[in-house]
Amino acid sequence: MTRFNPRKTLLAATALAGLAAGAAHAQTAAPAPTPAQAAVDDTAVDEIIVTGIRRSLQASTTAKRDAVAFGDSIFAEDIGKLPATNLAETLNRIPGVTLNRDINGEGVQVSIRGLGPSFSKVLLNNTQIAVASDGGTTGGSANREVDLDFFPSELFTRLDVAKSPMADTLEGGIAGTVNLHSARPFDREGQHLTVIAQGQYTDSNKDISPRGALVASKTWDKFGVLFGVSGVKTKTRVDGYETVGYTDGNIACAGCNTGADTGNGFFYASVVPNNTGHGLTAGAPLDLAATSGLSLQDLSRALIPRLGRNSYTEGTRSRVSALLSLEYRPTDDLQFAIDGIWAKSKRDYQRLNMNWYVRNSGPGTAPTSTGGMVPIDLKVDANHVVTSGTFANSSFFLENDIFDQTTKFYNVNPTVRWQPRENIVVDAQVNYGHSTFFREQPQFDFQTPRESGLEVYYQASDSGQPSITTNRDLGDPNLGWRWYRVNVQNIARDTTTKGAHVDARFGDSEINIKVGAAYDQASRSIRAYDNSTAFQTAVCGATCDGATGLVLNSQVGQYLRRVNIDDFGHLAKGGVGYTSFIMTDLDALKKATNYAFYRDSAPRTRSAVTGGSVGDIEEKTWGTYVEANAKGSLLDRDVRMNVGLRYFHTDQTVTSPIQVASGLTDQTLSAKYDDVLPSANFTYDAAENIKLRLAISRSMTRADAGQLLPGTTFSDISAQVASAGNPDLKPYTSNNIDIGGEYYTGGIGYVGVAFFRKDIDGFTVTTQTTVPFTSLGINFTDLNTSQQQALNLRGGPSVATVTLNRPINLNKLLIQGVELTWVQPLDFLVKGLGFSANATKLEQSSSTGLFAPGVAPYRVNLQGFYEGHGASLSVNYVWNDESVAANGPQNNINVPLKAEARGQLDVSAGYVLPFADKAWRVTLDALNITNEPLRTTFGYDNAPYSVYYPGRQVLLGLRASF
Repeated sequence: MTRFNPRKTLLAATALAGLAAGAAHAQTAAPAPTPAQAAVDDTAVDEIIVTGIRRSLQASTTAKRDAVAFGDSIFAEDIGKLPATNLAETLNRIPGVTLNRDINGEGVQVSIRGLGPSFSKVLLNNTQIAVASDGGTTGGSANREVDLDFFPSELFTRLDVAKSPMADTLEGGIAGTVNLHSARPFDREGQHLTVIAQGQYTDSNKDISPRGALVASKTWDKFGVLFGVSGVKTKTRVDGYETVGYTDGNIACAGCNTGADTGNGFFYASVVPNNTGHGLTAGAPLDLAATSGLSLQDLSRALIPRLGRNSYTEGTRSRVSALLSLEYRPTDDLQFAIDGIWAKSKRDYQRLNMNWYVRNSGPGTAPTSTGGMVPIDLKVDANHVVTSGTFANSSFFLENDIFDQTTKFYNVNPTVRWQPRENIVVDAQVNYGHSTFFREQPQFDFQTPRESGLEVYYQASDSGQPSITTNRDLGDPNLGWRWYRVNVQNIARDTTTKGAHVDARFGDSEINIKVGAAYDQASRSIRAYDNSTAFQTAVCGATCDGATGLVLNSQVGQYLRRVNIDDFGHLAKGGVGYTSFIMTDLDALKKATNYAFYRDSAPRTRSAVTGGSVGDIEEKTWGTYVEANAKGSLLDRDVRMNVGLRYFHTDQTVTSPIQVASGLTDQTLSAKYDDVLPSANFTYDAAENIKLRLAISRSMTRADAGQLLPGTTFSDISAQVASAGNPDLKPYTSNNIDIGGEYYTGGIGYVGVAFFRKDIDGFTVTTQTTVPFTSLGINFTDLNTSQQQALNLRGGPSVATVTLNRPINLNKLLIQGVELTWVQPLDFLVKGLGFSANATKLEQSSSTGLFAPGVAPYRVNLQGFYEGHGASLSVNYVWNDESVAANGPQNNINVPLKAEARGQLDVSAGYVLPFADKAWRVTLDALNITNEPLRTTFGYDNAPYSVYYPGRQVLLGLRASF
C-alpha cells in the first residue's frame, strides 16, 4: 500500500507559498460582496472553494479580513449550491475537520482539531439542537454528537466553524462551534424557484437511486416566504469483514496465560473431537503443542479473531427534509423571522454475519458447545498474531439481524432584531426542538452441527483482510444447521431542546459593548426493551437446543436459503475467503415464531442492544456574558480586539434504572456546576495585506452523556466485560491559545497559518478492575443463554470474575497543532483556474499515555477548480493519517483499535446548458473514485478489526433555477 507523505506535502506547500506573491499582481478583483454576503459574524473565515461560486469566495475572503477571531466558513452563492451530499461532507473541506463515516462511506459526524464529535457544539441558526439518532448503522452513540447526515446541503446557505470562542458564543464546544444557517427568503429578493434532480449510482450494488430537492421563495416589499424540500431514497449494499477484536485461548500450563495482557476468550479441545481426521483418534488426549507446532506458552498467546466473519448489509435508506422560513420587515429598524425544519429518516437494513465461532467456544455440554478447536500447523508473528494455520473441529454461526429504524426531527426558531436607535441593536430568539428514534433489531442465529468435521483454513493476505476458507459449503441450507440464539431487542431515544436568548449591542459595528443572557434546556432519554428470554423459550427452548419450541432443529432448513448475491467481496483488493453463505426467509420465520407479539410486549431492560447505557439526562443552563469590541492603533497600524467574559450555571438531573429485588426501579441523582469563561481575540494589520491574530480563551464541554448514566451495562456476549457509568463526572475545561495570520495575495487568494494549543483538564480515563460477577447487581437469570454458558465455563456466577470498566475524571490532555491554508486563483495562467489546499498537523500527550480517539497526526485537503465558458470542474482529495479509534486494552489485550490512514478522491463537474436563458445546469459528481475501503485494526496492521467496502458513487443530475 502506497503511503502518503504529509511532511513532504507541508514542506512543499511552504515553498510554493512564495510564488503567491509573484502571482498577486495578476489577480483581477471580483465584484464587491453584497451586504448580505459580507454580513458574517466576527469569526475569521478561511475561504473554502465551492464549485463555480467566485462571488461567494470573494465574500468569504473579505469577511475573513474584517474578522477578529479564528474560524472557517463555507458559503453558497445560490440555493442548493453547497457542495457534497450532506452537511457533514461539506464541512469536511474545512481545515482541521475530519469525518466519522458510516459503513456505506457517507459522512455522519465531524471532529474538529483532534477532539471527537461530542467536543463540538452544533448550532442551528445560533440555537442548540440534538438529534436522537445514534451515529450510523453500527452506531450506539449516547453522547452529545449530532448526526449531520440528517441535514441536506440543498437547504443551507452558510456553515460556520468557530475555533476560538467569543463571550457571545454558546458554551459547550472545546473543539469548536459549528453553526448551520438555513436558507431565508431575503437571501435573494424577488421570486425564485430551484429544482434539483439526481440519480445516484452505487458501485457496491450497481443500482441507481433517486435524489431531489425543490426550493421556492418569494419576497414582497416587507414580507418573504421560503419553502424547501429535499429527499433521497438509496439502495444500500455494503460488503465487509469484522472480528469484534482478537483473543487467545485459555490453556492450563506453567507459564500460560500469565499477566493481565491476555484474552482467555475460548478453550481448545482437551480430547480429540469426533470427525477431526488428520490421523487423530477420537476421544484420545490431545497434545496441543504437537498439533499446533507451537509451545503451549506460545499457543496460549496466539491471537486469532474472536468472530472472524464476512458481513453483508443490504436494504434501503430514505430521508425527507423540509424547511419553511418566513421573514417580516415592517421597518428598517425591526425584523421578524421564523425558521422551521422537519426531517424524517428511515433505515430498513438486513445484516448477515457468518461468524467463525471462536469466542466462548470449547468443550462443554451446552447446546452451543463445539467440543473445542484443534489447532494444526500454526504460524505466528512477533506480535503473536496468527498468520496461517488450520483449525479442525471449527464451527460457524449465522447472525441474521434486522436494522429497522426511524428517526424524526423538527426545530422551530422565531427571531426578532430591533434597532431602537442608531447605535443600539437588540436580538432575541426562542427555540424548540424535538427528535425521536426507534430501532427494531431482532436477531435469528443458526449454528453448524457439533463435531461435524468442519475445518477452517486461515491465511493472512495482502487484501486488507485474512482469507478464511472451509471444507464445507456455508451456503448450503441442508448442511445440518441448528438453532444458536434468538433475540428480540428494541431501543427508543428521545431528545428535546428549548431555549431563549437575548443579545444587545451598544455602539457601532467596530467599537461597542455587547451583553446577553441565555436559557437552554436539553433532555435526552434512552429506553431499551428486551424480550429475548421469553422469545427464545417459545421458539427453540430455554437453552435453544431446538428439541422443543415453535420451530424445531429438524425444521430449520426450510427457513434458510443461499444468500441472494454471487459477487460478495467484489470491491475488495484481493480474495476474501468464502463468498457464499446462508440467509433466512425472514418473513416466513417471523410469522412462524409469532415474532410481532414478543416485539410488542418486550419489557424494559437495563442494557441497550447498541451496547450503551439507558436512562434520562436533563440539563438546564442559565448563561450571561459581557463583551467589548474596540479598534486602536499600534505603530500606525490598526489593531482590533474582542474581549469578554461568559458565565454559566447548569442544573443536571440523571435518572437510570437499577436492579432491586422486585425488578427495575429508577434512581435519580442531581448535580450543579458553573464557571466563568474568559476570551480575548486580537487582530493586527502588520501590513496592507498581512493580518496577524492572537486568541486566548477558556472553554468547556459537558461530560459524556452516556458515561453519566449510573447503571451497569453487561451486554458483552462473552460475559467478560461490564461497563458502569459515573454520574459524578465533571465537565471538561480547556485553556486555549491560538496564534496565526494570513497574507492576502489578491482577489480571493490568501495564505494562512494558525498555531493552536488546548490544555484540557478533567479528560476522562476508563479504569479497569476485576470484580466478582455477583458485585454487579445483575441477576444471573436475566442474562441471555450465551452469557450464562460463558459464566458457567468459568466456574459459575458465584465464582466467575468480570472486568469492570468505569470512567473517572483523571487526565490532563494537551493537544497542539498547526493549520496551513492556501487559496490561490490562477487566472494569470488560465482564467477561472485555481486551487485550495489546507493541511493540519496535530500532536497530543496525556499524563497516562492515552490518546483522544480519532486524532489523525496529519490531515491534508487538496482541491483544484476551474470555472469558465459555462463549465465548472472541481477535483478534491482528502487524506487522513492513521489514528487511534479506541484506547486499549481491548478484550483484555493491551492494544488500541486504530483507524487506518485513508485518502478519498472526489470529482464534481457542471455545465450550464446554452438555452432557456441558461437556467439549466447538468451536474456530475463522482465520489471515492479510487474505491478506498474503511479499515480499522486491532493494534497491528495484519489484525483487521473491521473492513468495509462502500465503493464508488456517481451522481448525475439536472439543476434548474428560475
